[in-house]
Amino acid sequence: MRVRAAAFVALVATLALVPLHASAQADPNKVLRVAFPVAETGLDPQATNDIYSTYVQRAIFDPLYTYDVLARPYRIVPNTAAALPEISPDGLAWTIRVKPGIYFNDDPAFKGRKRELTAADYVFSIKRVLDPKMRAPQLQAFDGLFDGADAVVAKAKETGKFDYDAVMPGLQATDRYTIRIRLVHTAYDLLPNLTIATGAAVAREVVEAYADGNGWVMQNPVGTGPFRLKEWRRGQKIVLEANPGFRDMRYPDSADPADRGIVAKLKGRKLPMIGTIDISIIEESNPRLLAFEKGDLDYIQVPPDLVPNVLQPDNTLQPRFAKAGVTLARGIQPAVSYTYFNMEDPVVGGYTKDKVALRRAIGMAFNTDEEIKVLWHGQAVPATGPIPPHVIGYDPKFNGHVSYDMPGAKALLDKFGYVDRDGDGFRDMPDGKPLVLAIGSAPDARGRQYEELWQKTLTGLGVRVEFKKQKWPDLLKMARAGQLQMWYLGNINVTTDGYSFLGLLYGKHAGLTNISRFNLPEYNKLYDQSRSMPDTPERTKLFRVMSGLVTAYAPWNLEVYRYENLIVYPWVIGYKYNAFSNHPWMYYDIDLKMPRRPVQQ
Repeated sequence: MRVRAAAFVALVATLALVPLHASAQADPNKVLRVAFPVAETGLDPQATNDIYSTYVQRAIFDPLYTYDVLARPYRIVPNTAAALPEISPDGLAWTIRVKPGIYFNDDPAFKGRKRELTAADYVFSIKRVLDPKMRAPQLQAFDGLFDGADAVVAKAKETGKFDYDAVMPGLQATDRYTIRIRLVHTAYDLLPNLTIATGAAVAREVVEAYADGNGWVMQNPVGTGPFRLKEWRRGQKIVLEANPGFRDMRYPDSADPADRGIVAKLKGRKLPMIGTIDISIIEESNPRLLAFEKGDLDYIQVPPDLVPNVLQPDNTLQPRFAKAGVTLARGIQPAVSYTYFNMEDPVVGGYTKDKVALRRAIGMAFNTDEEIKVLWHGQAVPATGPIPPHVIGYDPKFNGHVSYDMPGAKALLDKFGYVDRDGDGFRDMPDGKPLVLAIGSAPDARGRQYEELWQKTLTGLGVRVEFKKQKWPDLLKMARAGQLQMWYLGNINVTTDGYSFLGLLYGKHAGLTNISRFNLPEYNKLYDQSRSMPDTPERTKLFRVMSGLVTAYAPWNLEVYRYENLIVYPWVIGYKYNAFSNHPWMYYDIDLKMPRRPVQQ
């Protein structure tokens, strides 16, 4: 969600360069079949931030900027913006111009008129993120940035109503296509954050027509993107169809020799090329992999618990997959997996020495190497800090990973009075009350694997544990509401800047992205200080201190950085591994002439 402007090269299409089929619309006979392991939570880009909802939103809605689908290193380019921002020398004044002639999908909210995308739509959408009533989970992307915003937000908190028409000098549409931004401090992560779904444009008329009591529009997504919603059975299936009114966008060029094959086939083609995206929610690993093997899915991320079914010990494909022409894409995700502790919980929360000791002892008793071996089949490495590799801000010199030490964990609990007082074999609190932990868990095979690992860990430590079993979207709601004591999950970045990971522990974001509700004044002060700093050695030092505080106070038990393995059938044209977006469907094509020879025939 971060920084730095990149050069943008405009490609001028001429008859000599554009293939004869370039003006063709998306082919309705081409259907791309994919699967999510977790259900979406909703389709309002300002009201959600789980990755599976985000994948769908990015197909329906348009942010101002995006990442070049082919460029490596990853590079930000204009999407609906006419160019990269014009930024004043002090970094505080930004001017962004929206391309004219872009239109929202037709909807009754527009009362029969063709509705053009304007600068005011982006201003309105960003204001939705700031609206306290929305409780936008990605508030950290825009909070505290715009001149005059704090006064409008404070008034909304006082009156219970956000005034979307109030003058905000730092965020204005000065004409139909021009956005003027005035920042209260330099924000090197603003440009990357203008690529995320949270900053995508929604129409005010749509929100006013369909919003629920929270101001959310979860079920009526109306955007300007390459696809629109055709069918939706919540938690089961999402079907997108190509937007017939999508603007004239073409497949880009690339000078990278590695892209030569893709570019030869797709350069200049009108986007999107596929008529339908069929998304199935398949929570269990075995049915999901089986669907791919039978050819019912065109590509999938290999379920971590089934990696040995697909990969050989050297991480190459099993012969039966290679024989079917399947290709493998593999890399470390820009993600961190951890178990969080609710810092407001009376048992595991708090900042006193005894509470810190309890959390640290639990971390010492957790065997990450066993997790990597049993749950990830070697497809992970121990997490050393909140910021993962391959994003800006990662510090390879910092190692905050807690080593497995069961004897040490027991000794630490003994020292602070967490001992068995009644002879039942389980430890009690220092005040004599029973010590019982409660961990959120999904009712699927993966959830059961984690339960077994945590049960083994905590039984060995002499601590009782219970599991709160709910579907993943419900667990997320409970976590944000502070209703879970502990839960294991991961956060993944959709931009190249890793600063947002530190925002997951910022006190003001408690109950939004900060589901651990960690609120340490020293950490908060350093976070505020670092917001206006560029990516320099000085900022790296500050990040190292912040990461050290996370290790010391242990609101998270850091676990792993994960490898992901994606397998793709040969009839999917244009696939290129993208660590920040597994599903850039607009850029894919399907070869209908290629014979279908699935792995399992």
